[in-house]
Amino acid sequence: MNATPLVRRPLGCLKNSLHQARQLKENRLLVARGMATATTETTGSEAPPPPRHHVFQIIDRKTKKTRTAFAIYKPAIKPSLPTLKELPSILSPPKLTKPPSNPLPALHAEQIKKMDPTGARTRLFAKSRGAARVGDILMVTHRRSGEPFSGVLIEIRRRGIDTAILLRNHLAKVGVEMWFKIYNKNVAGIEIVKRAKKRARRARLTYMRKAKHDKCDVSAAVFAWKKTRKVTTIKASAKKAAKGGKNAAGKKAK
Repeated sequence: MNATPLVRRPLGCLKNSLHQARQLKENRLLVARGMATATTETTGSEAPPPPRHHVFQIIDRKTKKTRTAFAIYKPAIKPSLPTLKELPSILSPPKLTKPPSNPLPALHAEQIKKMDPTGARTRLFAKSRGAARVGDILMVTHRRSGEPFSGVLIEIRRRGIDTAILLRNHLAKVGVEMWFKIYNKNVAGIEIVKRAKKRARRARLTYMRKAKHDKCDVSAAVFAWKKTRKVTTIKASAKKAAKGGKNAAGKKAK
């Protein structure tokens, strides 16, 4: 009964041994190929000595051969931390030698040259003796509105190209205030109707909004200024000339 397994066992062992021998042969061939491709230059039968970098050798005095040798590794350099004295210099921001230049003044000056080439508006509201001051009566002619607006100058807001003035007047017994930008294209003209008797002690006459100090009806001052400029007389003479022409045309018709 046990004859068949006894015959099969040697065959199985032979197969395994042949398989292992085949694998060993393939491995040897691969190793031989790798060694053949590597090129080594040797002078004579002796192999080149190994490098002696960072190696400490102990040579025997009698035989003068290396008895022992061991490698020496340099310790890793750790980064040094800054001291307390160096911390402020590291953490402090860099110092600026010159402050950064502001481009707005140059831009405003360029725009003012375009809007006011003669410089008359700039001189009118400059901080000089002959310029308009707070408390003066001004008349502004606007191209979009029908009649010019006149009033007391309450405030001058100097903001470069956005410089503006605030005028206050009474229309139908109601206080009215209007802002005008002096460099606006729609502002055709700004004229000083009457100057204040004394220089105001404040830069803004906001107290004139109260009923006790509100004396902003400037119609009489404007009418007197127009008389001096012969504005009313020119209009009256034009009306008389128009009436005279109509009468002459009527007489010719008769």
